[in-house]
Amino acid sequence: MKPYRLKAEKFRLILFVLGILISCKTQGQNPSGIKGLKEYYKDYFPIGVAVNNRTLKGEEAQLLLKEFNSITPENAMKMESIHPREDVYFWRDADSMVNFAQNHQIKIRGHNLCWHEQVPDWMFKDKNGQLVTKEVLLKRLEDHITTVVKRYKGKIYAWDVVNEVIGDADDEFIRNSLWYKICGEEFIAKAFEYAHAADPDALLFYNDYNTERPVKRDKVYRLLKKLIAQKVPIHGVGLQAHWSVFEPSEKELREAIELYSSLGLQIHFTELDMSIYPWEKNKRQKRAGEADELTPALEQKQIDQYTNIFRIFREYKKHISSVTFWNVSDRYTWLDNYPVPGRKNYPLLFDQNLHRKKAYWGVVNFK
Repeated sequence: MKPYRLKAEKFRLILFVLGILISCKTQGQNPSGIKGLKEYYKDYFPIGVAVNNRTLKGEEAQLLLKEFNSITPENAMKMESIHPREDVYFWRDADSMVNFAQNHQIKIRGHNLCWHEQVPDWMFKDKNGQLVTKEVLLKRLEDHITTVVKRYKGKIYAWDVVNEVIGDADDEFIRNSLWYKICGEEFIAKAFEYAHAADPDALLFYNDYNTERPVKRDKVYRLLKKLIAQKVPIHGVGLQAHWSVFEPSEKELREAIELYSSLGLQIHFTELDMSIYPWEKNKRQKRAGEADELTPALEQKQIDQYTNIFRIFREYKKHISSVTFWNVSDRYTWLDNYPVPGRKNYPLLFDQNLHRKKAYWGVVNFK
């Protein structure tokens, strides 16, 4: 064979191999053969992650495709972002996330359709700045949910329909939001009915935090039981899982899973992270001398907590049908700004350089 022909054959072979590698990458596979979280948990449940615009580009997107097989828009589908004015919808960011999921053949959860935060003022007020009537507000809610859910019908398989309506105070059942002040409890069931009418095949979830703490757990259970009794189209409960190295306890987590699953609902852990600081609800400034480092002691607590949590998840796989982390890595996380702005948190399985932390290996150790 002539030398130039041999070089041409080698060149074609190189192009063929590159084509395979690119194809693997496009399908969210890892051509190196190293397993990601989605492979470790392929016999259990999808492993998802919250995304924003920058997550879908560059090295973060590469990590996402290697490790995860489900995404949730972090903010792009919240009412304030997607429907800022009554006559204006902003689709660009949400569309790009849905397209990303479809292009890479991964699942997408919608988040969220009705919440007391990140909702534009116009939703509750008339042209004179006065609060609208219940009839007007429910019609606006119906229009919003119908428009958004129909746009992504057949593309988004599950929605967090109603978010965080349970009050934080022990003696408060439904949060005293403007939704509640104007509509009473009726808006909760109506939101599910509107979503179901817009996409009868989508799975519909109630989503909340601190759902393992006994007092709030029982209130969430009470709400879910009431909705089911009313034959509201609800398919599951989203347990946010904004946890810390200090809670929940194994007993609290097991009791919560068993209580909610007794209703026949699917369980999704929707916003998982593991803060190295104790839970605080209210925002505050960073205190003088307040440390913000992942010390060896805190790192070990995080390893132990993640290891135990996922061991329990695996035991309850017949009830748990999705687990989603809230952000990709410690490089960026919402906890860097809440509740203490400027205090670095290290709540995820990947560090600021996108490398696997020690806690990662606890999560994938099935012994």
